[in-house]
Amino acid sequence: MAKTDASPELPGWIQDHLRRYVESDGEDGHMWDAALAGGTGVFPTLLLTTTGRQSGEPRILPLIYGKADGGHVIIASKGGFPQHPVWYLNLVAKSDVHLQVGSDKFRARARTAEGDERARLWDLMVSVYPPYADYQARAGREIPVVVLERIDG
Repeated sequence: MAKTDASPELPGWIQDHLRRYVESDGEDGHMWDAALAGGTGVFPTLLLTTTGRQSGEPRILPLIYGKADGGHVIIASKGGFPQHPVWYLNLVAKSDVHLQVGSDKFRARARTAEGDERARLWDLMVSVYPPYADYQARAGREIPVVVLERIDG
């Protein structure tokens, strides 16, 4: 899925991050400098490709991730907005996704963590990216924690 056509609805800094990640095959873009979006710190990112639940078209987005139990973990925070991000709605509709982590590209299956697993993985992800705690405080919804499990070599 080496497509650099970012949705025009995405902010410019996300479009740039996506372009750099894809064009460098993950070498430039895997570690994201949050200063580009007004934050602080450098964080690991992956590229998540979902299938649009209405369009059927691939949708690709860079997201901060953590690793746990042999899989990758992402947070459907949408920056603390009250609605779930579109990418999360897409993967709920179709859980098979494509991932790129650095230069490693593979298929994965997504699921939403619940209960004790969610709490444990939430704490892990807040340790990776502390602003998630603030996002949860203002979201007015339980922010989903998504586990991505590899389904092929």
